[in-house]
Amino acid sequence: MEAEYTPLSEQALDNPPPKKRSRFRRFRNTVIVLLLLGLGVFIYFRFYFVFGEGVKSGHLNYAVRKGNIFKTYEGKLIQEGYRSKTAGTIQSYEFEFSIKSKKIYDILAANSGKRFDLHYKEYHGALPWRGNTVYIVDSIISMRDQ
Repeated sequence: MEAEYTPLSEQALDNPPPKKRSRFRRFRNTVIVLLLLGLGVFIYFRFYFVFGEGVKSGHLNYAVRKGNIFKTYEGKLIQEGYRSKTAGTIQSYEFEFSIKSKKIYDILAANSGKRFDLHYKEYHGALPWRGNTVYIVDSIISMRDQ
């Protein structure tokens, strides 16, 4: 048996050497991945991370459904006490909030003027489909006439 001889130049054409990835491409891809991860973390903490939770009490001023594209439920609670941002003026405490569900909205809308204790979650940023505020009321703790 005789082995077939192929010249070195033909061998090189059949099996080209593997191409090396350039350092620039690796650097660029690493930077892109890090930027996308950073953007994902930023969006999570800005819009989905619950910054605070609490309960606010006061008289319900209004509950409305409004919005141009995304119809959301909004409300305002007037709290007892007074504050003044500028000297010589008096202003009541107002808590403006968005409402998580239609069920909660229906209860609030039917009982405007009553005293409520509302549980809320606070986010760093507002999303148009979640509401106009960073405060989202997710439950009613209690409701009283006065």
